Amino acid sequence: MKVIKATLPDYLKEIELHILADTHIGDSNCDIKLIKDRIDYISKTENAYCILNGDLIDNATRTSIGDVYSQKYKPMEQLRVAEEIFNPLQDKIIAVTPGNHELRTYRTEGIDLSYLLSSQLGVSDRYTPDSAFIFLRFGELPKRHRRILYTIYCKHGRGGGRKEGSKINRLVEMSSIIDADIYIHSHTHIPAIVKTGYFRVDNKNSSVSQISRMFVNTAAALNYGGYGDTNEYSPSSTDTPVIYLNGTEKDMRSLL
Repeated sequence: MKVIKATLPDYLKEIELHILADTHIGDSNCDIKLIKDRIDYISKTENAYCILNGDLIDNATRTSIGDVYSQKYKPMEQLRVAEEIFNPLQDKIIAVTPGNHELRTYRTEGIDLSYLLSSQLGVSDRYTPDSAFIFLRFGELPKRHRRILYTIYCKHGRGGGRKEGSKINRLVEMSSIIDADIYIHSHTHIPAIVKTGYFRVDNKNSSVSQISRMFVNTAAALNYGGYGDTNEYSPSSTDTPVIYLNGTEKDMRSLL
């Protein structure tokens, strides 16, 4: 688990955290306009930042699941297109994680496509080969003269099953790994927001406090068809949650 420390400006009163995942660039059903519109908004909005959370390219190969013959681009071209599309976000990217689609090439050839994309974007220091734990600081607590801290645990994710309930269970189970304020999971293509209560232990001050933890699962940028249609999966919403973090008091929310 890689630890990433992200310190943003103290003058920000709120930030928007966008999760870009499961874009599947190269898939014939990829909604490239939706992806470009989201990236354009993030790049032009001062307080908007993002996490790239895997399966950015489809990367169907002859030895993998998926239809290698129906892809819009070959894998190498997918990587080039992804670099071009995500390039405006260089200064907005907080973390990058790989997805199972990129890891297809790593498993067979030992080549990490997500790391290559991160390097091309100039953010290889924010790349992790698996999960990321983020210490995100920005804004300023009144009278305390220090930035507010949010802890985030994110990874692309695995499994989940066909039903919505099992996918939500997979998301919430992330809290069994590590204590955080926010948990981010992708992979299952279902937009979801869950909040739970939790008692957090403060060993330094020998105290406990009741807090809320937020769980966010992201959508895919895929129109219905292809693999999903063939295997009789229900169509998924392409509306993905955006996380809003307060910079003057500890408060977090997420909206679709």
